[in-house]
Amino acid sequence: MSVKINRRHFIAAGTAAAATPWLSRGASAQAAWPSRNIRMVCSYPAGGQTDLLARAFGDFITRQVGKNVVIENKAGASGSIGAADVARAEPDGHTILCSISTTYVMNRVMMKNPGYDMDRDLTLVSIIPGAGLLLVASLASGVKTLDDFVAFARKKGQVNFGTYSAGSSPHMTINELNKQYGLKIEPIHYRGEAPMWTGLLDGTLDVAMGSYTAAQTVLQGDKGVVFAVHSKKVDAIPDIKTLPEQGATSKFFTISGFTGWALPKAVPQGSPQHVRAGTGARLQGNQCPVSARIANLDRERAGARPGACLARKPISG
Repeated sequence: MSVKINRRHFIAAGTAAAATPWLSRGASAQAAWPSRNIRMVCSYPAGGQTDLLARAFGDFITRQVGKNVVIENKAGASGSIGAADVARAEPDGHTILCSISTTYVMNRVMMKNPGYDMDRDLTLVSIIPGAGLLLVASLASGVKTLDDFVAFARKKGQVNFGTYSAGSSPHMTINELNKQYGLKIEPIHYRGEAPMWTGLLDGTLDVAMGSYTAAQTVLQGDKGVVFAVHSKKVDAIPDIKTLPEQGATSKFFTISGFTGWALPKAVPQGSPQHVRAGTGARLQGNQCPVSARIANLDRERAGARPGACLARKPISG
């Protein structure tokens, strides 16, 4: 679902337009923000697309507000370790979570106790829509299309299919493919994209699914073949068909995730406007300064079009 964009309200450093206002324009003046270095917790390991986005936006924040942004990778448990860390942080606007829809949405369903309560502990203040995720098969598999993969899975029986976390889009994709085609694929969960792609490189995996950017370690070395994309075309490889275009029928294959930034819920309403507004004033104009960075990471152009960085609300079901 689309929402109207109010350029006055951006996440710290304007990574995306915030979904809700933070402070009324008539509020009294507050202490300057930031008063010290900013800590951005990325709940996935270095080398994956979430990490790359966190670092790109952290660099932009640094250049805009004159304080360093320190990226801390706290991976594990489908992003819940990093999310719980931010939920417990001092609520002064100097700790920000960078994570994905798995952490913000799916963990509510997949985990009995993820260590944080999204409604009680965190406020999702900004998102950018996810790009199309690639399904990449090893060269040894001979897979080049979805039909090839189904035939391969039926013949082999046990297929090692890597995901970057439990409850992620790849995990759900495996479940839906199993249902439609009567397969028995078991997911192999990794703590992020980088180790997952390493698993495909070293022969542990037959197939893996993740971002175009992080998959370059496999694709540039001609160690794998992209045989489908999840729900959205990827600009860099427009000839690769989506799963629905190749016959997959689940409604899940029409849904895409997002990368989002969150603050501790306890950050007071009287905090400086820049805790959420960040450098929003600097972003008003014909070009969003982070657009080129997003494009370079092969995000969807809709998520980084000039003058706007938010395309849709989080998917809640």
